[in-house]
Amino acid sequence: MIPRRFAHVVFSLITSGLMSCIVTCVATLKAVGFGPHTLGDWMGAWSLSWPIAFVIILIAGPRIRRWVEDKTGGD
Repeated sequence: MIPRRFAHVVFSLITSGLMSCIVTCVATLKAVGFGPHTLGDWMGAWSLSWPIAFVIILIAGPRIRRWVEDKTGGD
């Protein structure tokens, strides 16, 4: 069980990993097509983008959540 105080960090890690994985896959396939180096190019792009996405979600996530709750009335 993960302590509740780490929930935002774990959420940010998983969300950033999944989204950056999908986006870099699509962008890599569009840029270089499918070939023998595609997987390596994709993993290179993903390894650069995941830490950036993680920090952005970690920092911006709480602010965005508050903004959305303000606009929707919150629950």
